[in-house]
Amino acid sequence: MIKQLRLGEHLLPLGKRTIIMGILNVTPDSFSDGGRFHHLEDALEQAYTMAEQGADIIDIGGESTRPGSKRITVEEELKRAMPIIEVLKKEHAFKLPLSIDTYKSVIAEQALEAGVEMINDVWGLKEDHELGRVAARYKVPICLMHNRHSTDYNDLIPDIISELNDSINLAHQAGVEDNQIIIDPGIGFGKDLQQNLDVMFNLRRLTELGYPLLLGTSRKSMIGKTLNLPADQRLEGTAATIAYGISLGAEIIRIHDVREMRRVAIMTDAMVRR
Repeated sequence: MIKQLRLGEHLLPLGKRTIIMGILNVTPDSFSDGGRFHHLEDALEQAYTMAEQGADIIDIGGESTRPGSKRITVEEELKRAMPIIEVLKKEHAFKLPLSIDTYKSVIAEQALEAGVEMINDVWGLKEDHELGRVAARYKVPICLMHNRHSTDYNDLIPDIISELNDSINLAHQAGVEDNQIIIDPGIGFGKDLQQNLDVMFNLRRLTELGYPLLLGTSRKSMIGKTLNLPADQRLEGTAATIAYGISLGAEIIRIHDVREMRRVAIMTDAMVRR
């Protein structure tokens, strides 16, 4: 496994501590914080808040990918995502690298051209193969998430591993180097509650693929259904998944509550990253 993650001028260590990715959804309809950061001033304030609280990367998304959400046009996604990217990249006070949460090559290319240092693709290159070539051309890390339109598996974990390998092969064919690939098991995507719990139990098997593992459980329905709680009351449940995920090999956590989950990560790291 690679020992560090390069995002432009930034080098983030892998294995020494958990990397914190803060979520910044500039959307009106995301499942947890939809509408809160839809306006530029609010999004900008949140980016600086997450930086102050200890985020290592800010992941900016202009289209909600929650189950049942409606897809939007390229023009609308650009209209939402590009203003905050452009402002953050022009402000010398903002030091963190940015990730663009998109499965569309056109969006990614404009974001990378503006200075974004990473791509986070919830469809693992299976929606837009050109996205892999964009990542390769700009030499940025790309996170390949497991996703599918059905929860009907033959054998859950082997199927997920096989489908992640398909995404990895697509990345290789596009020219993406191994040291630029991150994988994500896709908690909450193409999986029901029990399947999500089974994936969590088997995270260690996914790390055997040899790529850094990004875990995105923050406020997810898996937690809500288990605890019977709405999205804004899932802090403790998220903390449990983060601590457990780190103990099974997660290297990057994608979270809404940066201050609290960073503390969870530091404590867990002290116990498991010896």
